Amino acid sequence: MSSNQRGMTLIGFLILLTAAVFVVYIGMKLVPIYLNHYSVISSLKGIADEPDVANMSEARIRDLLSRRFQTNYVTHIRARDIEIVRGRPLQIIAEYEVREGLVANIDAVVSFRRVQAIE
Repeated sequence: MSSNQRGMTLIGFLILLTAAVFVVYIGMKLVPIYLNHYSVISSLKGIADEPDVANMSEARIRDLLSRRFQTNYVTHIRARDIEIVRGRPLQIIAEYEVREGLVANIDAVVSFRRVQAIE
């Protein structure tokens, strides 16, 4: 009698389950960081759409950014960490990195750099 069994063994299933849980765990740690970064991008674009922003003082631009960051619940960067470069065009540069602890002493480090030109 020939018996052809098909399927996964318990050990194979546990290995696959462990890998899937690990991927979901990493996603749960990294997705909020990227969502926060998209809020930073949204805030910078909102500042760029403000009327006559190119003629505003740096303090006024930082104040507007601070308010937008607070409204959008941005936690990884502050308005005072933003670099404002005067010139043609005016540039607002957000450059920062976020460290998120994964397991024990293993961290994920995510670096961001966004340059918003203001015409």
